[in-house]
Amino acid sequence: MSVGPAGPVDGTPTTVPQDPYALVRTRGYLKLLLLAAAIGFPVCAVAFGFLALVHELEPLIYQDLPRALGFTGTPIWWPVPILVVAGLLVGLTVRCLPGGGGHEPADGLALSGAPPLSALPGVFLAALASLSFGVVLGPEAPLIALGGGLAAGAVRLMDRGMPDQAVATVGAAGSFAAISALLGSPLLGAFLLMEVSGLGGPMLGIVLVPGLLASGLGALIFTGLGDWTGLGTYSLALHDIPRAAEPTIPEFGWALVIGLAAGFAATGVRRLARFLKGHVVRYRVPATMVMGLVVGALAVVFAAATGKPASEMLYSGQSALGSLFHDSAGYTVGALLLLILCKGLAYCASLSAFRGGPIFPSLFLGAAGGVVLSHLPGLSLTAGFAMGVGAMCVGMLRLPMTSVLLATLLLGKSGLTVMPLVIVAVVVAYVVVLRLTPATAPDAPAAAPHAA
Repeated sequence: MSVGPAGPVDGTPTTVPQDPYALVRTRGYLKLLLLAAAIGFPVCAVAFGFLALVHELEPLIYQDLPRALGFTGTPIWWPVPILVVAGLLVGLTVRCLPGGGGHEPADGLALSGAPPLSALPGVFLAALASLSFGVVLGPEAPLIALGGGLAAGAVRLMDRGMPDQAVATVGAAGSFAAISALLGSPLLGAFLLMEVSGLGGPMLGIVLVPGLLASGLGALIFTGLGDWTGLGTYSLALHDIPRAAEPTIPEFGWALVIGLAAGFAATGVRRLARFLKGHVVRYRVPATMVMGLVVGALAVVFAAATGKPASEMLYSGQSALGSLFHDSAGYTVGALLLLILCKGLAYCASLSAFRGGPIFPSLFLGAAGGVVLSHLPGLSLTAGFAMGVGAMCVGMLRLPMTSVLLATLLLGKSGLTVMPLVIVAVVVAYVVVLRLTPATAPDAPAAAPHAA
């Protein structure tokens, strides 16, 4: 069928494709980039302050407070009342403050738009009570909410006439900046944002560029404040990783095993967390206290059975990844298996009721599983560690590119060496999780975006 100037020969109007990059050539987009660059600094400063506060409260609650109450050390039962109190605080925050305390971690990691400024106090308090009291969740979801909410709120206050699309883009840039500094790489943050939001096509670069700019400049804040205060950067990183050997044929076999195991384990964690969440939402405050009691009791069981401090089972596991790798010889296989069991159950309870992110506990559980399997023939510690991290991460998040990058960048040069193994384990775990997940009704077609 030939098409003339007025349209096809049958008289149907012709749709002229619009230039998807026209927005980049406008003055408004340059203004958007300047806003993203300016917002990256204060957002990362707030993110750094939040992480520093959590880090400082942890020893205050678990070391200084029991001594102030007259104990010579931290009693083995201490996590139980502390986490019940955490449950009370989080339950009241979720029930009473606007925004419900932010993202429900049992639902996975999702970007549903920047929260309003009125919801940020609840997000901050619920996450602070969860993370600093030892709940098995990470800080990434609260940072995404705080970064996006602050950025979008600041833009609305500065220019109330700004189009919603531009506000959403700046909000995404704020989330991007906050999470990238934590993950240790703006590139990793870009993949996370891309996969979580489902961005694609030409608009991908248009939306990601402001975020890359904000996170790149904001990373200076993390580095500068870390050096100035002596508190460090709180970014995800392992140091002094020994050089990894080239992958072997048996290790590719282990990649299949680890991918299968992680797929089933992650599906079990998600289903149990959502089952518990169904009961928590009906009785928010008392049920959250019960979930805190469960996490505390599991910590006591682990400490009593292994002789190790309860803190090794509590918290997100981000800061414990390095010691797990370097001091793996200090764990017996039985202790590691008990650690995986107790932390996995505490992870389910935490996902169902508290506030935080699902990434870091999944990394730790996968890493611990890889360390256990490395005691068997044909699997090195580095390869097992990396494959476990990637496979469990994709099992919980369903973000394959992000999971591969997390596992490989975490180990530096050695991560690049074992990347083929990580890819196989991630792909297997991803397919297993999708096969085990019940099909849902397709979403309604989204409306086409209109020009701002």
